[in-house]
Amino acid sequence: MLGFVKTDNEALVSYLGDPQRAVAAYWELLRRKEDALGAIRAGLSHESAAVREGCCRLLDHLVDTDSMDQLVAMADDPDAKVRVAAFHALACDRCKGDACAPGAGRVLGPALRHLASDPDPQVRMRAVELVGKFVHTDARAVAALEAAHAQDPSPAVRKTAGWFVPGGAVHRRTAPRPARRRTAVRAAHPA
Repeated sequence: MLGFVKTDNEALVSYLGDPQRAVAAYWELLRRKEDALGAIRAGLSHESAAVREGCCRLLDHLVDTDSMDQLVAMADDPDAKVRVAAFHALACDRCKGDACAPGAGRVLGPALRHLASDPDPQVRMRAVELVGKFVHTDARAVAALEAAHAQDPSPAVRKTAGWFVPGGAVHRRTAPRPARRRTAVRAAHPA
């Protein structure tokens, strides 16, 4: 199967660090879904940064509430690619729906810290996306995004932050809609 000598979940996770086997291992682990979660979680502490990054990317699709704290901790990984993958997984609702989207109490602190001081511009850009999820509900998010939009050394980070600040395209698109008044409709059409 798959042309691998070993096909147990742990072996597949270790193959994420092998450029020749990483893609096939990734797709097989993704196919195995919850059956592979234990091995994927364990892979977050693997010595290979490529394995840790692959595990973060897998958790983008497979994360559950039991994995969330480990994924949040990966935002502080020493490798920038791992931090990028962790922030993407924490910010991306498209891949996982609202089933276990993390709240501000869990992720806003690390995102604010990395947005303000991470040395890698790609990490800061992913932190912008996570901070941006809370721009309508947390003043700290607005202040951090405005600071990044005005002062970040990377033009790409400044541009991305500009989408999320008040008046920016993403900010406008994600703004909560006012509640519809239903009393007038009910009065006009009694049941």
